[in-house]
Amino acid sequence: MSRFYSEQETITTVTRLTRARLTTYVKQEFLFPTQSEAGPVFSLADLARIELICDLTEQFDLKEDALGVVLSLIDQLHGVRGELHRVMEAIEAQPQDVQVRVLAALSED
Repeated sequence: MSRFYSEQETITTVTRLTRARLTTYVKQEFLFPTQSEAGPVFSLADLARIELICDLTEQFDLKEDALGVVLSLIDQLHGVRGELHRVMEAIEAQPQDVQVRVLAALSED
């Protein structure tokens, strides 16, 4: 079962986070918390994303517009990585001769 964190637990866990920053991140759609009966809750993946957002804003001084672009690119890269993983699984499910031909075709310049 996945662990979810309330707003207060999230703020306590991510020590650089304030309630105002969390509200801004959700309003700017940098985060999409799950809605529970008790209000919004955040997953471990959300907490990692919050840490990344804090790093990008504090260490690189990214403003909201630039931050939105960077997060969008990271999300796209993550999606492509998942697709590539599925392609590799499909190749691995093929007979050995097909795998060899596909991998040889991929290594051609």
